Amino acid sequence: MTEKKIFTKILVGVDDSADSQLAFKYAIKRARLEDAELYIVSVLESDDRSVYEALSKAFIHGERAQLVEHVNEYVQQAHEAGVENVFPVIAEGDPGKEIVNTVIPSIKPEVLIVGSLAKKGPKKYLGSQAAYMAKYAPISVLVVR
Repeated sequence: MTEKKIFTKILVGVDDSADSQLAFKYAIKRARLEDAELYIVSVLESDDRSVYEALSKAFIHGERAQLVEHVNEYVQQAHEAGVENVFPVIAEGDPGKEIVNTVIPSIKPEVLIVGSLAKKGPKKYLGSQAAYMAKYAPISVLVVR
């Protein structure tokens, strides 16, 4: 009897943090196990720009090109790890909101995998992108620590 796949499409968020790297490694393993498509998303955050940068098309184009190149490096790592169907996704805006409101409805994955460092002290009450996505995403969210 063949086992039914749990996931056919996996979405993983990456941002180069240590917890994001753990999430990416888990997503690769899961995609291989399930023979699932792997979508790797990174979000170009617009909040961190100065007014000059926000108005400069050259700056935004350069920043976006760097992000595309960087996400393609993740795609290459996933291919090298044995995942056949890997797709880069670039979004722009607030990461949590953009992934929940735009990326997930567009791709229609069964699960979102993201990283989240455990926060201690007063910072643990401030919330995080992972908490936002876990609360508002219309699909299952796996938070890796």
